Amino acid sequence: MESFSDQADPRVGSGHFDAASTEALHPAAREVWLAAIDDGWADPARLYGAARRARMLLDNAREIVAAVLGSRPDEISFTSSGTQAVQLGMLGALRARERTHRGIVASAVEHSSVLHTAAYDASTSSPATSAASAGPPVQLVDVDRHGRVDAGEFAAALRPETALACLQTANHEVGTVQPVEKVTQPCQEHGVPLLVDAAQTVGRRPIPAGWSVLTASAHKWGGPPGVGVLAVRRPTRWRSPLPEDEREGGRVPGFENLPGVLAAAAALRARVEESDELAQRHWKLVERIRHEIPKRIPDVEVVGHPVQRLPHLVTFSCLYVNGEALVTELDRAGFAVNSGSSCTASTLRPSHVLEAMGVLTHGNVRVSLSRDVTADDVDRFLDVVPDVVTRLRSEAGM
Repeated sequence: MESFSDQADPRVGSGHFDAASTEALHPAAREVWLAAIDDGWADPARLYGAARRARMLLDNAREIVAAVLGSRPDEISFTSSGTQAVQLGMLGALRARERTHRGIVASAVEHSSVLHTAAYDASTSSPATSAASAGPPVQLVDVDRHGRVDAGEFAAALRPETALACLQTANHEVGTVQPVEKVTQPCQEHGVPLLVDAAQTVGRRPIPAGWSVLTASAHKWGGPPGVGVLAVRRPTRWRSPLPEDEREGGRVPGFENLPGVLAAAAALRARVEESDELAQRHWKLVERIRHEIPKRIPDVEVVGHPVQRLPHLVTFSCLYVNGEALVTELDRAGFAVNSGSSCTASTLRPSHVLEAMGVLTHGNVRVSLSRDVTADDVDRFLDVVPDVVTRLRSEAGM
C-alpha cells in the first residue's frame, strides 16, 4: 500500500485556486505545529512545569493574534472553527441583551453561518418586552449589483432596541469589501454591538476599528484547520449561551487545541509580514483574469466590485453551463476552484449572495489565489477555461 509520505504533495503545481475556502498550511505553521506536539501537549490550566510551559505558549499565541486584530489578549478566545466563533459570538451577544433588546440587522450577503444563527435565534427566542419586539427579528439590508451594502441604508435599519448588527469585512464569495468603518459610528450611537466576520481579511489587510465582536478562521490565512478566533471587545456585554466552563475566559468550553493554536499564530504572523507583497502580486493576477475571461468566453459575467475588492478573489458566471460540472472539469485539468457559495455548492442550491446581488446564480466559478500561485499558473488557467466551457455548452446542446 502506498504510504502517505510516498504520495505527491498536493500543493505542487500551484493549481489551488480555492484559497478563500482554505489555504495550504503555511511553512511557518508547519514547523511550529510539529514542535508543539512535543512541547505543548500539557494542560495549560494546571500548575506543574509542563502545564506552565503550555500556558506560556498559549498566552504568547493570544498576544500575536491580539496584536494583528488591534485588541487586548484577554479579549481573544480560540474556537474550533470560524463557524463556531460566529455562533458563539452572536448568541453570546444576543443573550446578554435579551431582556431589553431584540432583533438583528445584517447585510443580505453575510456568510451562511451568520444567517443560520440569526434564523436560529429568531425561532427560539421570545421577546421579553413589547418595546424589544417592535421590529422584525432579522432585518437583512440589500446590496447593490456589486454585492456592497450601502452604509446609509445599514445605519437606517438600526434601532435603539436592536440587539446586534452583523457586517462582514469582505464577502466570501465575490470578494467585495464592505464599508465596516462607515457603520461603526451609527452602531455606537444607537448602542448596538457590531459583530464583524473578518474571516476573509485577517492576515490580508488591516482590520477596521470600531467592532464589538470579531470572528475569523485560521485555515484561511494558512493556519491549520480546526482553529477559529472569537474576539469580544471590552466592555461589550456578552454571556455564554452554553453551560459554564472555565476555559478561554468562559467563552469557549473544552480543552484548547494548543498545537493548532500555536501554528495558527505563527502562520498569521508570517502572513501579515508578506501581505503587502502578496496583495500586489495577486491584484495583478486577478486583474488579468477579470479582463481576459470575458474576452475569451462569450456570455460571461464577472461579478463583484472591480475596485473595492479583495486582491486574490474573483467570481465569474458562465451562461448555459452547470457550475458543478465546470468545477469538476477544471479539477480534472488541475485547477481547484469553487462554485456557488462556499457552504452551499454541494446542495445544488442557488447562491444567496448572487441572488441578493441580482446576477446570474448558476454556472459560476469562484477563483481565489493561494500564496504559491504564479503568473504561469494563471496563464494556464486562462488557456484551459474557454475549452472547458465550450465543451460543456456543446454537450448541453447550446
